[in-house]
Amino acid sequence: MNGFLYGVALQCKLDIRSKSLFVTCYLVPLLFFLLMSGIFTSVMPEMRNTLIQSMIVMSVSMGAFVGLPPTLIETYGGDVKNVYKANGVPVCFGLVTMFLSSFVHLMITCIVILLLAPILFDAALPAHLPLFFLALAIYIMVSLSIGSILGLTVKNQAKLTMMAQLVFLPSIMLSGIMFPIDLLPGFLETAGHIFPAFRGYRLMLDHGFHFENLWYLILTFCMAVIICGILLKKQKSK
Repeated sequence: MNGFLYGVALQCKLDIRSKSLFVTCYLVPLLFFLLMSGIFTSVMPEMRNTLIQSMIVMSVSMGAFVGLPPTLIETYGGDVKNVYKANGVPVCFGLVTMFLSSFVHLMITCIVILLLAPILFDAALPAHLPLFFLALAIYIMVSLSIGSILGLTVKNQAKLTMMAQLVFLPSIMLSGIMFPIDLLPGFLETAGHIFPAFRGYRLMLDHGFHFENLWYLILTFCMAVIICGILLKKQKSK
């Protein structure tokens, strides 16, 4: 257990030094929050009621879909995996430590947004903070599980960038965080329901924590865990 905790702490330190994760988990999300929040609240003053949830969805999507997968490629597509095998370390160790490290970094970013939004943009705080943080934790876990699939499946960095954008962009454009989803054509509105961002955003809203928004996220997470398990078994046999 001590070795596992040390591994998680070490991964967190390595991620802090990683330019890629720093950009995708901190720099870009916080810059987007600082630059766009003023525009959104000026054009749509009512967005102050959902600004925190909207900016969090964007930040989590960026970190999970664009930040985590390249780190997994470096580990499972290079010599680190061989080091794991040579020392008898379970092949899932890298994925688990990176998952938990990314979770911590994304949670920090979300807390920064939660603290700054009411001060800078007069955003409304969630009415029930314990339920909000529970919903946030669930959404981060689901998003990271999908990012893990991308990192374990795609072996080429160029292809990974393209695949990550194909997941990231619809997640923020079709989830309803930037404009009401009913303004979209019917087929795009339906397509938006496929992405966890749609349910995660609504789960974090006041009075949104109920089964209608929760079941899809739980199902997606369970399916992602099973897929990751299959992919890791393939990694072990190579």
